[in-house]
Amino acid sequence: MCKGLAALPHTCLERAKEIKTKLGTLLQKPDSAIDLIIPYPEKPEKPAKAQKTSPDEALQWRESLEKLLQNAYGLASFRSFLRSEFSEENIEFWIACEEYKKIKSPTKMAEKAEKIYEEFIQMEAPKEVNIDHCTKAVTMKNLVEPSVNSFNEAQKRIFALMEKDSLPRFVRSEFYQELIK
Repeated sequence: MCKGLAALPHTCLERAKEIKTKLGTLLQKPDSAIDLIIPYPEKPEKPAKAQKTSPDEALQWRESLEKLLQNAYGLASFRSFLRSEFSEENIEFWIACEEYKKIKSPTKMAEKAEKIYEEFIQMEAPKEVNIDHCTKAVTMKNLVEPSVNSFNEAQKRIFALMEKDSLPRFVRSEFYQELIK
């Protein structure tokens, strides 16, 4: 993303992402265009796979994104919430980085690194994450010889962004409020 976008209010950036997503879908599925023209807020789907957590545990998530991400139900809930806001690229990048760190084979690591770069880091990537130029440059340099730490800086930046921006929105959401009842 260009430097000028950082100066825009967050709501403008969210709306731009929503429009980008809808236009992309419209280009792929012209027969369902009516759904894309009429804007309506989507309610996050309740996560089905993970076992539901207690309200006390869910209350701890507002204090720590790390606790939320370590809890399978918390991660699924947060991901579902971000998907409903058309802003799931950050959590998907974070998850991809976590999966990447578990790879042992250098060949598979290089393949996964390239996939992550193409999907999240490169200019105009389908799910481009918002990282500064310096972090992007460090990440690209690290990918010359992929290692477990290749995406650490970018992952830290995205974690901080989610902690500062996405987590507070999630905690204020109706979906989260239902979880802590």
